[in-house]
Amino acid sequence: MAERADERLVRLLGMVAYLDAAGAVPVDELAERFGVSPQQVLLDVDALWVSGTPGYWPDDLLDFDAGALEQGVVRLVEARGMTRPLRLGTREAVALVAALRALRSAVATVGPAGRSVVDSALEKLTDATGEAAAAVDVELALEGDPAVAATVRDALVRGRRLRIRYVTAADVSSERDVDPLRLVTEDEHSYLLAWCYRSSDQRTFRLDRILEAEVLSEPVAGHDDARGVERVAFVPDESAELVTVVFDSQARWVAEEVPVESVRNRDDGTFEVTLRVADPVWLRHLLLQQARHVRSVTPSWPAVDVAEAARAALGAYARLGLNTDDEGEAGA
Repeated sequence: MAERADERLVRLLGMVAYLDAAGAVPVDELAERFGVSPQQVLLDVDALWVSGTPGYWPDDLLDFDAGALEQGVVRLVEARGMTRPLRLGTREAVALVAALRALRSAVATVGPAGRSVVDSALEKLTDATGEAAAAVDVELALEGDPAVAATVRDALVRGRRLRIRYVTAADVSSERDVDPLRLVTEDEHSYLLAWCYRSSDQRTFRLDRILEAEVLSEPVAGHDDARGVERVAFVPDESAELVTVVFDSQARWVAEEVPVESVRNRDDGTFEVTLRVADPVWLRHLLLQQARHVRSVTPSWPAVDVAEAARAALGAYARLGLNTDDEGEAGA
């Protein structure tokens, strides 16, 4: 699966800090520590070698020992100050205080151990920021039915199994028994990460799509560490169908933001992504959103589905006595 740019950035910065402290590290050892292949480590070093501080002259760039690298060892020669502790301005510190206070209000999200860490960091930041922090008052509100949110929180705090009635984006409802793991806020939505006994795997449930929730008497069972919301909510398993879409370059964000199996740049400036589709409704929304930048879709059924949805929308406008302009937007 193609790697997101932000994921690689975090690894690159972590690699600089690690090498600055550890000294010379064999490529294989570095690959194992950061969970990538030795080939990816070499690609990362190549990227870092042309990175640095503003100015970007040779003396501004990170530097590695070329001779050591030829022997399979990575040794950072010059970090260019990238490992210095971060200094926050007042505005940045206040923003961080607000985020920590929001996180602290979600007791079930962070748990007792996490709350202790948050409290410690919040105390230090508040003392350092002074009066500016006193003006910040934040409460993290979960979306959806308040009664459902309260029930989910209760199950998380007590460590009890939940029975939920859930509706998907395709308007299909089902009843499931789940072991709640944690609550996650991603963009504008809140999610419950849980072990689903119906799927026998971890799943993510958008909180506003949980119609009913009941705390059961059974305690939650032990499960593997919870994965992030992106890996659970938006990455289908290998049983999902592969679809290949060719986009214009203006839709490049798709390759960065959507989990895909592969990305291939084409000679004409377009690019091709292959992704797995577990929910046709999700793919329909993506293709409608980027319709003007879609060149082709393989197999053909997603294109047929999108065309039917577009015709239905135009029919709805016609029934309302509206027309559409050349861009497909409604006009009086």
